[in-house]
Amino acid sequence: MNIVGILGSPSTPSRSAYLLELALSRLDAITSSYRSIRPRDLPAQALTQADFGDARLQDAVRAVGESQLVIVATPIYKASYSGVLKAFLDLLPQDGLRDKTVLPLATGGSPAHLLALDYALKPVLSALGARDILDGIYATDQQLPSRPEGGYSAAADIVERLDRSVQRVAARARELREREAELARAASARANSEPWPAERVRWSV
Repeated sequence: MNIVGILGSPSTPSRSAYLLELALSRLDAITSSYRSIRPRDLPAQALTQADFGDARLQDAVRAVGESQLVIVATPIYKASYSGVLKAFLDLLPQDGLRDKTVLPLATGGSPAHLLALDYALKPVLSALGARDILDGIYATDQQLPSRPEGGYSAAADIVERLDRSVQRVAARARELREREAELARAASARANSEPWPAERVRWSV
């Protein structure tokens, strides 16, 4: 299962970056290979002007296209997701999230911005073709407190919700493997049932 994380934070370190890394680390049982895309690290001019001739931009968009699971993490400002995330999502094709499972993550200073997931971010994900959108996880500063030695930690309820999301992703991964195996069996059956070319048939008279 190809997994891509998109970090919409314009700064680092950040709580949304920590939440994304925490989510990705809990997916190790499904895959040890995943990709993190940080739009703020992409060339600013290419990002804002949608310069698809830029190789790094092409690579990032291609990675999303080749994934089966996309995790989108963003801080919430004034009841909306970040501008740098919007700039990147605007680069994706109109159906750029079709046939993908999407897990939205968001952080904010207080519970007041909780509904921004449903009313700001999810409609954009749906407009990009996403139909399998898992329940979003919103974490406040209090639920992701700073650690004295640096970095952040997560409250137990956030970890529990992440684990529930991981279980759903694991179920999607099993379904994907079963579907791929079924397609492989069908392709093999068709290959075995194809008639031999006439030039390979030896006729007896």
